Amino acid sequence: MPNLLAFSDLKAKDIPFTRQHVARLIKQGRFPAPIKLGVGTNRWIASEIDDWLAQRKAARDEALASRPGNS
Repeated sequence: MPNLLAFSDLKAKDIPFTRQHVARLIKQGRFPAPIKLGVGTNRWIASEIDDWLAQRKAARDEALASRPGNS
């Protein structure tokens, strides 16, 4: 069974987005979609959130490395 996260757990992972912004990102395919467990009950798979955060870090590191003067 995967570890599941509630919206408040996203905040605990330093994801500062509002529910509305998370919904926009999901709709755009830019944030992992939650699993719907019931009416008004959504949970995210922790490993998918961790992967998303790792991808953001990798993109940042790549952008920093490609700046002139960084070798």
